Amino acid sequence: MSCFSNCLLCPRGCGADRRHHPGFCGAPATLRAARAGLHFWEEPCISGTRGSGAVFFSGCNLKCRFCQNYELSHHCAGKPLSVHRLADIFLELQQQGAHNINLVTPTIYTPLIRQALLQCKNRLHVPVVYNCGGYESSQALRDLQGLIDIFMPDIKFFNPMLSAKYCSAPDYFERCTDAIDTMLQLTGPPVMDNDGLLKSGVLIRHLVMPGCYRDSLQILDWLDTQ
Repeated sequence: MSCFSNCLLCPRGCGADRRHHPGFCGAPATLRAARAGLHFWEEPCISGTRGSGAVFFSGCNLKCRFCQNYELSHHCAGKPLSVHRLADIFLELQQQGAHNINLVTPTIYTPLIRQALLQCKNRLHVPVVYNCGGYESSQALRDLQGLIDIFMPDIKFFNPMLSAKYCSAPDYFERCTDAIDTMLQLTGPPVMDNDGLLKSGVLIRHLVMPGCYRDSLQILDWLDTQ
């Protein structure tokens, strides 16, 4: 795809020709994932009782130094798969009883994920979750309009010195909050079902890191104004 010949899918805009060599994210121009299965360790309104149908994609545009999925994010561990196979995986997870389809770290594959969703969306009867680190391109998100029901971004940092230190992204907060504004426009207010599961909307997460509580307070202040 032409978007991978000069990759601008995330705010880094590194322009890598991923058909021949990976960019900052470490990902090729083809889909790569490490795991697909029922996942019971998201927030209760996502995992529910039967689990979230999570697909863990390989590579990452943030590569945080503290990542819990280091082998996936930093070393791109996983296996290649086709767009058609990804669409089948979504349907298989639904058949296994997943409450939703959970796209974990999808940012760097959005055009291919879009193709897979278009192939199977009319057979999917559960919400699709975009589970990301928050460092997103608003345009790439808009390209997924109508295909994503729930956005689940992190807000990791407020201070640019911290985001530069831990993920080489001094513009993280600015880009993240712009992306969240776009997510809110795309989904509208949150909608829950009678079982307390999120059907659509934006669910924002924040990890409080040791010694960075002032940064967390500034993020909470920002959230309070939204």
